[in-house]
Amino acid sequence: MSHEIDYQIHGESMQYVEIELDPEETVIAEAGTMMYMGEGITFETRMGDGAESGVVGKLFGAAKRMLTSESLFMTHFTNSGAGKARVAFASPYPGQIVPIGLADVGGEILCQKDAFLCAAKGTELSVAFSKRLGAGFFGGEGFVLQRLRGDGQIFVHAGGTVLERQLDGEKLRVDTGCIVGFESGIDYDIEMAGGLKSMMFGGEGMFLATLEGRGRVWLQSLPFARLADRVLENAVHLERKGES
Repeated sequence: MSHEIDYQIHGESMQYVEIELDPEETVIAEAGTMMYMGEGITFETRMGDGAESGVVGKLFGAAKRMLTSESLFMTHFTNSGAGKARVAFASPYPGQIVPIGLADVGGEILCQKDAFLCAAKGTELSVAFSKRLGAGFFGGEGFVLQRLRGDGQIFVHAGGTVLERQLDGEKLRVDTGCIVGFESGIDYDIEMAGGLKSMMFGGEGMFLATLEGRGRVWLQSLPFARLADRVLENAVHLERKGES
C-alpha cells in the first residue's frame, strides 16, 4: 500500500507541486527536483524506489534504471516531525505537472523515461521495453519507457501544454517525443511516417509512434528534445553571425 499524500499544484508554465505529509509519511523523487522542504522533513538518498525487496532486487532495479540514463538513486523525503509538514518539487523545464492516481488507472501506467517527477512511497518504478522489434530500433525517445505501479499518487511532468485524451479502440499516431504516458491497456508500436519523400523532407521524422486500444493517453506539445534542438540551432547561428 502506498502512503496517502495531499498535494497542491502551483503556477502556470513553470509549475511546482507542494506535498503535505503526515508524520512518518514519505514521498520519493528524482534527484535534483526538490524545491523546498519544511521543518520536520528529513531526506535520504537510497538505491531505487524502496519497493524492491532484498539486495538483489535493489541491484537489479538500479541496473535497469541505468538503461534509461536516470540516476541509480532516488531521494526519499519523510516527515519525521510530530505535525504535518510540506515539501515541494519543481518541473525541470517549462510545462505542466500531471497528477495521476494509480488506483484510478488500474494500478499501472507507462511513461517517457524522463517524465517521472515524484510519487508517494510504495510506488514501484521499473523499465518497460517495447514488445515489438520495430519500436526497439526506431522508437527514439519512446523506446525506453518507465513503468509505474502501485495504488498511490504519482506526478509526471511534460513540456508545453498537456493533452489528456481517452481512446476507445481507435489508433492515434504521435511524434515519439510528444508522448508523456499512457495506461497499460494501450498498445504501443512504431510505424513509418510515410513515403521516402515525406520522411526525408517532411520535417516530422522517419517514424511515428502509434497508440491503440482503450484507455487514457497524455501528450505534450513541447518535448524537451525539440526545445533543446531549437536552442542549440539558434545558438550556433548566432555564434557564426558573431564570428562573421
